[in-house]
Amino acid sequence: VQLQASGGGLVLAGGSLRLSCAASGRTFSNYFMGWFRQAPGKEREFVAGISWSGVSPLYADSVKDRFTISRDSAKNLVYLQMNNLKPEDTAVYSCAAGRGIYSRSPRQYDYWGQGTLVTVSS
Repeated sequence: VQLQASGGGLVLAGGSLRLSCAASGRTFSNYFMGWFRQAPGKEREFVAGISWSGVSPLYADSVKDRFTISRDSAKNLVYLQMNNLKPEDTAVYSCAAGRGIYSRSPRQYDYWGQGTLVTVSS
């Protein structure tokens, strides 16, 4: 599976962005998907995940009620709608795909795309 994230940019605190992840190469619907982020000087952290069927989304506590993950399997796309952005959301966001145990752990994700930078200014 090849993954490409897009949609990052510079936004003021309180603003919104929608990230997209385009998948190609294998049967997209067989994979659960996740978004991760890495801020400068920090470790990569889980942001959100969605199962192969599109149900049972998972969120990090820090983004719950502000971010929404969704997928369009017909178009091989995964989205991350980010609302009420905060400066601490500034990071490179990457999408990932896995077929093992659907979880927040990056170890369960087999394929990773290049990230897209999100910068939130206060």
